[in-house]
Amino acid sequence: MNTEEKLQHFYDLSIEGALEDAKQLIETRQNTLDHLFDEHVEATHRQAKAELKAESDKLKRNFNKEISAEQLQIRRQLSAVSDKLKDKLFLEVVDKLTVFKETPEYKEMLLRQVGAAVDFAGSDPMNIYIDATDEQFLELLKNKFTAEHIAFYLSKEPFGGGMRAVIRSKNILIDDSFLSLTSEAKEKFTFDGGPTI
Repeated sequence: MNTEEKLQHFYDLSIEGALEDAKQLIETRQNTLDHLFDEHVEATHRQAKAELKAESDKLKRNFNKEISAEQLQIRRQLSAVSDKLKDKLFLEVVDKLTVFKETPEYKEMLLRQVGAAVDFAGSDPMNIYIDATDEQFLELLKNKFTAEHIAFYLSKEPFGGGMRAVIRSKNILIDDSFLSLTSEAKEKFTFDGGPTI
């Protein structure tokens, strides 16, 4: 083998080695770039997923906030309507009590209320008050309950009907007045039921 052939052979081997080294460098670099790309894609997906979750949570919070505000508004409206209906209902109750006061059953009820208060007081002194509109029953009550420790009065303060009794020795007020009974009933009254009520 002459020098030129040797040189050619050396050149071919060098080129072949350099090509092999370059191929390996390119493969290594490509693998590194592929790995970096995969990491970048994965990081981008994680970031996008985190941003999506954060935005989704924000939307849920805003939605819940709006729903709460709307529910509060609806409750206020419902309460206003309920109060209006309750006032109307109890105006009707007062009207019916006014009509009831004209019946014989009212006189019987008044006698029962006073009788229960007298029994409760026993021998303790007691003042019994009836509404000024019930003045026609004053003599009847005085004649029915004649004990010396019982005194009957017309109330200076109107209470719609019924009676009030005071037992001072025991600091007791028996309040069976229509005003107190309707006020208590109105305070405790609630509209129960669904949309059909």
